[in-house]
Amino acid sequence: MTALPDELRPLLGQVLAALADGARDRGGPLPVGGPSAVDFGGLEVLPANGVSGALADLTRRVAAATADPADPRCAGHLHCPPLAVAVAAELVVAALNPSLDSWDQGPSATALEPMVLEALRRLVFGVPEGSGVMTAGGTESNLMGLLLAREAGVRRILCSEAAHFSVRRNAHLLGLHPSALVTVPVDAQQRMIPGELAILLVPSALVVATAGTTDFGAIDPLPAIVELCRGAGARLHVDASYGGGALFSDRLSGLLDGVAGADTVALDLHKLGWQPIAAGVFLARDPAGLEPLAQRAAYLNPADDEDAGYPSLLGNSLRTTRRFDAFKVLVTLRTLGREGLGALVDACHALALHAASRIGAEPSLELAGPPVLTSVVFRVRDADNAAIRRRLLVSGRAVVGRTELNGAVWLKLTLLNPRATAADVDALVDLVLGAT
Repeated sequence: MTALPDELRPLLGQVLAALADGARDRGGPLPVGGPSAVDFGGLEVLPANGVSGALADLTRRVAAATADPADPRCAGHLHCPPLAVAVAAELVVAALNPSLDSWDQGPSATALEPMVLEALRRLVFGVPEGSGVMTAGGTESNLMGLLLAREAGVRRILCSEAAHFSVRRNAHLLGLHPSALVTVPVDAQQRMIPGELAILLVPSALVVATAGTTDFGAIDPLPAIVELCRGAGARLHVDASYGGGALFSDRLSGLLDGVAGADTVALDLHKLGWQPIAAGVFLARDPAGLEPLAQRAAYLNPADDEDAGYPSLLGNSLRTTRRFDAFKVLVTLRTLGREGLGALVDACHALALHAASRIGAEPSLELAGPPVLTSVVFRVRDADNAAIRRRLLVSGRAVVGRTELNGAVWLKLTLLNPRATAADVDALVDLVLGAT
């Protein structure tokens, strides 16, 4: 290990130079030419002998053929530009390579992940008590919520018509019959209707509420849902993979009022947290919430080691070998603080408000509704919006998302770049208009 820093130093210089070269080769948020331009034909993956300069060459080629979320014109998905400090923290984890399945593979990691999760429980639930684990993202966190509910006897899942597709897929993975999942109608703003939920609610149900739908950023009426669940004796899981970042913001945190009443919550800090993928979080109010996952392996967490004071996180996760993803989160939280992260959230929200205003002022454009978080859904009137999006992708000038509403294709700007400006948003709208 003592030689690793000296070995890494020149390689990091090569990587940084190659990243810059690749970005210049690309010249925009996406390679020009569409799928046909991403050509790695002829690349010998496993040559008989090593190739000198492979790191720099491949880095440049990958960077030239990537989508760059740091480009203000890249606004298609919940795909954030990671903070430099979080990227640097990733290097630390990669170099030390701890694993969280036993104390002797990651002593500091084993001590620090619970501290990060405690801070996030304070943010979400207002108290440090509870349990939780870092995950690969919202899909895994939602799987955890459904799995623990099933282990508690739940056999019916209620979610809104606009809930993330992972809820249905996870129910299937858990062996639940398709009829076990029932969707609740939504209003014009894509929010679950509490009155419709009340009709379907039974004590043995798990309600999955959404705090930030993928397309519209819609947030279900959490206070009403919490009250209904408590009255019926039902469990509540809140998928706040997108909207959870609003809790950093004094201006927007009120959107998630009621989330503290959930039994379990999913967060994704590789969205409104500006972390490199992956930085998913699963939180439970119950300190014993993860007990159904408990496992004992003689080579990892023998009981006598735990009795002697060597803690184990093996029973907190669906995975065995597990990366120290909490470190980049810890570094970011310590570096920026809640106010610093809140300022980034507010900046992206302001961009969404500006985009909505600009779109609303264009006669040829139609806005689906006012933005809630940082996404803006709109369309070009009387045009093939799917074709417009593909023209932009092939040109390499812009990455714009798409969705469907009432059977029609709409375009979507997902604005997660806090360094972007109103002028950048205007330029993005102009590109859409120019592609019609």
